[in-house]
Amino acid sequence: MPGPTVPIDAWEAAVTGRSPGVVRVGLAVPLSGPLAMTAPSALDLAGLAADELNDTGGVRGRAVELVTVDAGRRPAEVAAEVAALHAAGAVDVFVGFSTSDVSRAVAAALTGRAGYVFTPPHEGGRSRPGVLRIGSSPLVQHAAALAWLVRSRRARRWVLLGTDYVWPQAVHRAARAVLADLGAEVVGERLVPFGPTDPGPALDLVRRTRADAVLLSLVGRDLVAFNRAFARAGLDRRVVRLSGALEENGLYAVGGDGTGELYACMPSFAAADGTGDEGQLDLQERLAARAGPSAPVVCAYARGVHDGVRTAAALLAGGGAAPARPAPSRLARADGLVFREVG
Repeated sequence: MPGPTVPIDAWEAAVTGRSPGVVRVGLAVPLSGPLAMTAPSALDLAGLAADELNDTGGVRGRAVELVTVDAGRRPAEVAAEVAALHAAGAVDVFVGFSTSDVSRAVAAALTGRAGYVFTPPHEGGRSRPGVLRIGSSPLVQHAAALAWLVRSRRARRWVLLGTDYVWPQAVHRAARAVLADLGAEVVGERLVPFGPTDPGPALDLVRRTRADAVLLSLVGRDLVAFNRAFARAGLDRRVVRLSGALEENGLYAVGGDGTGELYACMPSFAAADGTGDEGQLDLQERLAARAGPSAPVVCAYARGVHDGVRTAAALLAGGGAAPARPAPSRLARADGLVFREVG
């Protein structure tokens, strides 16, 4: 049995050759920036997916290798690197997650060249040819959670708080429509830049508007920092929060369940007592068997990357006799788990 798959650095992949019996999947995941806290989980779950594929013959008899690209940098930098890797013949298909400004740049750079499987919740709308999205749109992801909080927690006055880029903007548009249909009210809205910012103005907005609830579209470390400030201000005891980006790493970073009424609508979270999503629990067991008891937690982003690597392999396997790069017209578009062919 081959050993565990160890991802190859992008520079090494670009300047060294590879065996003709190998398929390479580029992992465009955040190794820096606000989502970097999810990188260990994502890399290990991608490695698990590659190991499982290789244990069963790889892609039509060809071994799967992984090449890492830091998707936590500026969009133009990431897009240039993925385009260069593909042009050098170093990568066959790309899989990953990032903020949507980065993913849009990557999709534009790969259009007509290579397939791109984007795995997290996305901003909705039409995707580019060659892009397969396996996450949910803002409306699909948030509508049921918003409705439950309005009806079950009497959360009728909402503040919308997010980072100033594509995905939070789309979430806010969807939330305003859903809350209006529910008879609830948006009493405040704020978009902030990436990185450390003073949480004071946002906290003051929550107090001043007498909000019952806050919809959070911050991500990664920015989400963690705000939730810590929210708890220090004592607002966690009376104001509900809902996040479309909170996953296990972020929950641990804000102190677990001792953070008031903090809700998440990410497709994740297995309970500590062993209950919850059976698929999530099974993945954690398989990862522990591969990496040992110190294996990182299986978070929603990492689980998406695991599924994305397997999906990319299936797309490559469906091509011709060689592991050719999938033509954009062969890729399906996915919203949630509903696949539709596009021309």
